[in-house]
This record gives sequence, structure tokens and C-alpha cells, in this order.
Amino acid sequence: MKFSVGVEYAIHCLLYMVNIEEGKSIGIKDLAAFQGVSETYLSKVYTKLGKSGIVKSVPGAKGGYELAREANEITFWDIVEAVEGNEPFFQCAEIRQNNILLDKNNLPESHTKCPCLISVVMLEAEQEMKKYLSTKTLEWLHSEVYNNILTQDTVDETNNWFKNRIK
Repeated sequence: MKFSVGVEYAIHCLLYMVNIEEGKSIGIKDLAAFQGVSETYLSKVYTKLGKSGIVKSVPGAKGGYELAREANEITFWDIVEAVEGNEPFFQCAEIRQNNILLDKNNLPESHTKCPCLISVVMLEAEQEMKKYLSTKTLEWLHSEVYNNILTQDTVDETNNWFKNRIK
């Protein structure tokens, strides 16, 4: 299982949007420029984030995007699910029934009534990941990055860069 780079771009861009005051927005062009990613690609990611209720589009000449919910209400899992979809990562194809030693017309109960143990383990692992990613919010990330990782100069430069582009 591998997340697309869209998840990473989404989380980074949303992190910067936490500082934007309510009623203000930022355009895809500026977010894409700051991250060094194609505007077209980021637009597709933001369309998915919009459909999931994470961001909302602000129409008009001064339009762009703003967070649709508070940063403490947006989890990493919400973002993953918005960008990647909500299909289970592991898709059991029941290949255990393809065993050449089995009579296909008379499969044993262990192959028809009980769930595939491999599928059970994989789905449990996905649930654990989902549970963990649901504990990490944009608010948590913002606090960690802005209070513990970035230097004050970098925080100021980042805030100023976005401040001049917020509509």
C-alpha cells in the first residue's frame, strides 16, 4: 500500500491554510507555487478536498480556498480518505479457492464459510492505521511545526509570503 503524493501535498497546503483568518482565502496558483507543484495537479487534489468538506471554494476575482472546518476537526485520515478514496487498501480476491488440489465443485467449508485469515489480518492493520491517523489533526501538526520545528525567521517569512497573497 502506498499513498499518492497528493496526500502529502494536501497536508502541506492545508497546514499553511491554518493561519488564514476566517473569511479570507488563498488561490491554488499561490499554493502550487509555494509547494513547487503543478497548478493543474493541485486543483484536482483540492477538488477532492472540497467534495469531502475539508476546504470550500470562494468564488469570484478574490476567490480561492479556505478551510471548511476548524483545524482541530480535520484529521490526517480525513485527508487520506478525501484524496485516496474510501475503498479498503487490501482487496481479497479469494485466491485460496484457486488451489489446484481442491475440487472446485465441492470446496471445503474452510474455503467457503470462514473469512480468509489473510484478509482479516490486512483489514485489522488498516483499521489500526486509520485509528492512529484519526488522532492526528491539522491543529496538532500546526502546533508541532510552528512551535517546535521551524525557526522564528522561517515562521515569519512563511507568514509574510502567505499574508501578501491572501484575498
